[in-house]
Amino acid sequence: MSAARAEPTPPNEGRRIARVLIDSPLPQLDRLFDYAVPDALGDVEPGVRIKAPLRTAGRVIDGYIVEIDVEPDATRTLSEIESVVSPTVVLPERLYRLARRAADRAAGSASDVLRLAIPKRQVRVEKAWTADEEAAVVEPDRLQHAHGVIGQYDGLAEVIEQSGRAAVEAIPVQVGETPGWAALLAAAATAQLAQGRSSVLVVPDYRDQELLLAALDGLLPAGAVVRHDARQSNPDRYRAFLRTLDAAPCVVVGNRSAVYSPVRAGLVAIWDDGDPLLAEPLAPYVHARDAALLRQEQEGGALLLAAHTRSTDVERLVQHGWLRDITAARRVIPNVRLSTAQELEQSAQRIPSTAFATARAAIADGPVLVQVARPGFAPTLVCATCRHPARCRHCGGPLGARRRGAVPVCAWCGRAAHAWRCPECDSDQVRLASSGTERTADELGRAFPGVRVLVSDGAHPVQHVDARPALVVATRGAEPIAEGGYRAVILLDGARMLQAPELRIAESCLRWWSNAAALAAPGASVHLVGVDGPVARALATWSAPAYARSELAARLPLHMPPTARVAQIEGLPASVRTALDALAATGLTRDAVLGPVPVDDDGRVRALVRFPYAAGQTVADTLRAAVVAEAAQSRRGRTRARVPLSVHLDILEPDI
Repeated sequence: MSAARAEPTPPNEGRRIARVLIDSPLPQLDRLFDYAVPDALGDVEPGVRIKAPLRTAGRVIDGYIVEIDVEPDATRTLSEIESVVSPTVVLPERLYRLARRAADRAAGSASDVLRLAIPKRQVRVEKAWTADEEAAVVEPDRLQHAHGVIGQYDGLAEVIEQSGRAAVEAIPVQVGETPGWAALLAAAATAQLAQGRSSVLVVPDYRDQELLLAALDGLLPAGAVVRHDARQSNPDRYRAFLRTLDAAPCVVVGNRSAVYSPVRAGLVAIWDDGDPLLAEPLAPYVHARDAALLRQEQEGGALLLAAHTRSTDVERLVQHGWLRDITAARRVIPNVRLSTAQELEQSAQRIPSTAFATARAAIADGPVLVQVARPGFAPTLVCATCRHPARCRHCGGPLGARRRGAVPVCAWCGRAAHAWRCPECDSDQVRLASSGTERTADELGRAFPGVRVLVSDGAHPVQHVDARPALVVATRGAEPIAEGGYRAVILLDGARMLQAPELRIAESCLRWWSNAAALAAPGASVHLVGVDGPVARALATWSAPAYARSELAARLPLHMPPTARVAQIEGLPASVRTALDALAATGLTRDAVLGPVPVDDDGRVRALVRFPYAAGQTVADTLRAAVVAEAAQSRRGRTRARVPLSVHLDILEPDI
């Protein structure tokens, strides 16, 4: 319903105005607009949802009031706010400042960031909501336990108490079904809550979230823990968001967007920052780690980046003194054994005899984990005669088999290849060229008769395994937690994993293998099969920080991330060229640009721009101006058919 217009205010008294952030994806609207506040709306607070007219579009749109001020010039023509959607303040000043800073650094829009942070309004939930002012009570014995866990790390208590920043090497142990990293984050949050401060704990996926919630369940009352989960229903998510607006401190546990939770955080902790799931896939593509760093810089509070390995991004910050390096007072190193690619080739077996013997001996005591690269039965097929890769004749995708003797199916388009023939030798016979989880489970089931064989992958998720003997075949990242830890861990397909054409693949492999090794029982053997070289030695010696330093040294001469920042610019050739010319005018040299190169048949091109961190804001502002200029031209109808210019800063994998 439209609000009534206020009577003209005498010039010497001024009038109330609101500075409003419009909720719109249009880049040219990413600024604050002044609106008059009608007297009929009464007292209006900053941070509430409103509806306001947008004259250029001739319609009423949603927005947030960011500031309330007095306009001394009563003659200035201003549109009036149409209505206040709700009196609930959903955009505290600290959240707006964080969204604005994150968007500016990434050449994006603040409204895009807030769309990730603030759920859609649920009227019934909001009406039933009553603010909680009473702080939860932490039992003394649980607080003592938390301090004991924190004390296992040299200097960690000091970092938390002094609101410092640290990179923490998590102890690769497991107590019952609680991983050491989950116990660490839960203990740190418990200590903060006991002092009346909130915490934000960010994890990559729902599996990690469930483990962390289970660890917190034994330390804190249920009302003090807030779940932030994309799998929640809209009412549940909004209810959780409203809880974070309460004055009573709480512990927020969630995925990457939880980093924007509007609590007054005394601690922000991120688990396994190298996991690509923490990279936001939506514009402006701000990584949770970067958002946490910006938040700590603006609001204070402690920041912990914990992992079993060390990402190159975090190691760069450690080298610059921005993060303190925290390790365990008494280091625990898994018992890793290596078998080289040459040894694997000589044995002519997928699992060498030493690893096989270890698994056979360990299976009597409990579960054994076997990690493989891919799910399914046989993800890749080749011609049985000439070994040429079997490809789909429709789209060129790789053919695979869902079971032994099944009709080949394309992994890209899903079509069945009933009458496939090899284009090289005209044979109609295929051969299984790789083994996924299901084929590996089938083969191990025959090798270990009478033993349970479990498969855990994206299609068959398993969270927990009991202590009874079992062979657990899992893809990387899908390994279940075993009661008491795995009695042996076999890491297969390592050489295949390392062949992926990615800049960070060795770094990722070390992370996958280290996380799996951390699931082993104390003293249990961890076999890395068919891999040698620096990454294998880093796993065996548990020296991920040293490996990250060597990776940084190798990338520095090439100006590859994270030794430099990289921006990806994509659009039509003229638009990309205009953006690159604008960057050249700021002083960036031509050798900083890779491309442009064609992207697709629609005429788009892509360019990469490498630039130092010191030039980051200049580059971001320049690219943002180019995006806004093109969007404004398109809006005026000059280039209606254009492909929009898109900008993505800090890409994880440069692709040109």
